[in-house]
Amino acid sequence: MSHSGSVVALATDKDELYEAHIDTSQVDERRLLRKIDIRVIPWLGLLYFLNFLDRGSIGNAKLYHMETDLGITDKQYLLALTAFFFPYALLEPASNVILRRIRPSMWLSSMMFVWGIVMMCHGFLHSYGGLVTLRVLLGVAEAGLYPGIVFYISCWYKRSELGTRVAAFFTSATIAGAFSGLLAAAISNMNGVAGKPGWSWIFILEGLLTVLCAVASYWVISNFPETATFLTKEERVFVIRRLRDDMQFSAGGEEFNARYIWQSLRDWKTYLAMGIYMGFDGPLFAFSLFTPTIINELGYTATTANLLSVPVYIWSCIVTVIVGLVGDRLGQRGYINLILFGTGLVGYIVLITSRTPALSYFACFLAASAIYPTVPNSVAWVASNVEGSYKRGVTLAMAIGWGNLNGAVSSNVYRAKDAPWYRLGHGIILAYIAIGWLCSAAFMFLLRKENERRDRGERDEVIDSDNSGEEMDELALKNGRFETVNDARREKGDEWSQFRYTL
Repeated sequence: MSHSGSVVALATDKDELYEAHIDTSQVDERRLLRKIDIRVIPWLGLLYFLNFLDRGSIGNAKLYHMETDLGITDKQYLLALTAFFFPYALLEPASNVILRRIRPSMWLSSMMFVWGIVMMCHGFLHSYGGLVTLRVLLGVAEAGLYPGIVFYISCWYKRSELGTRVAAFFTSATIAGAFSGLLAAAISNMNGVAGKPGWSWIFILEGLLTVLCAVASYWVISNFPETATFLTKEERVFVIRRLRDDMQFSAGGEEFNARYIWQSLRDWKTYLAMGIYMGFDGPLFAFSLFTPTIINELGYTATTANLLSVPVYIWSCIVTVIVGLVGDRLGQRGYINLILFGTGLVGYIVLITSRTPALSYFACFLAASAIYPTVPNSVAWVASNVEGSYKRGVTLAMAIGWGNLNGAVSSNVYRAKDAPWYRLGHGIILAYIAIGWLCSAAFMFLLRKENERRDRGERDEVIDSDNSGEEMDELALKNGRFETVNDARREKGDEWSQFRYTL
């Protein structure tokens, strides 16, 4: 039960309105959102399109005799894929902290430039050692891009707007999956040009495109809302105010403090989020790397297998956009996660039991329609429930990093000796999806319980009160004593008693 006066009730400190002297009454919110959407989302989508295209190109190159030309075994190929994930996952939390402290235009563009160079170098490979080295370097260069983009988007939009934007940006991954097959099939025709095999040209041309876009990114990517030059002063203030009204109290800038990192590390939401991300990231990497191979082993040629993967990705793109829109409108992202993971369970059970190529191909559609939409829906769900820009950045990076680290496992589950039905690989991916379902259910259940505790006043803080008494002392000891409501909000973030989690 809340206590008036001394304990935080539903209140805000209007006297601390951000840039109170700025008049924003003439700002058209819908027009401003369109302006932000056009400037922020498409280019980030292009970056992730190139990221996903480059990361998965080795799966397409494999179909054009890369293993034979390099003289490597299937086991060595899988180990090379694995080497990518360790630096890729482990460096992501640090990358998000750096991103918040320097300009996104500089950090995101620089990592993109480096990975484009590394990708081009894949086209000049001659040995297994070189392949492993380049995969490690690619992991270092790409680390932080995805969690960085997700964190960056979360700094621009309200919680009820985040799902659609993340889905729009993430559809570039599904488009990359579809386009990579078409592109690889086309580039493979350059086999023999300049004495290089077709798979070499896949790496060289795709890497070159990334480098060119990276150079442009230094000027195209905007910085955080408080310093974005494409907005007027009034528009920048309006964006910050609407974010703060949406309980993003760190909007407008937040000084770095190590305690924000510790808040993330000791928060149970961080670890359940890691389980959710594990549930879709393991399957995501396996699906993107091995879909052409799985279809190829069902009796289709390399080029036909690449082309048959295109409709699968187009379907997943459509479902991803629909799920993003529904998630923002209904706000029930937890239930959506349970439905999506459930669909994935059905898809992989079919893949395990099927002995018919057509049925297995249909199950690929079920798997894709579960895996890809779950990513932006989960990202929006987790980001919406973590407040404090540094804390949110670290939580997202840890969750995404742990999910990506599981790519080291899932990139090894489709062994050549298990072809053509790959029952072991499908079974492992099925287990990943089950973990995602269970963690989503636990996340939703515990968020609801915490909201109920706050509704009952069990989390109320004591605010600069002259009142004394045993009850006040107990609350202060348990939940904290603060000078003002704003002090409590800034200090505690999503742990503030009036913050409500979204289910």
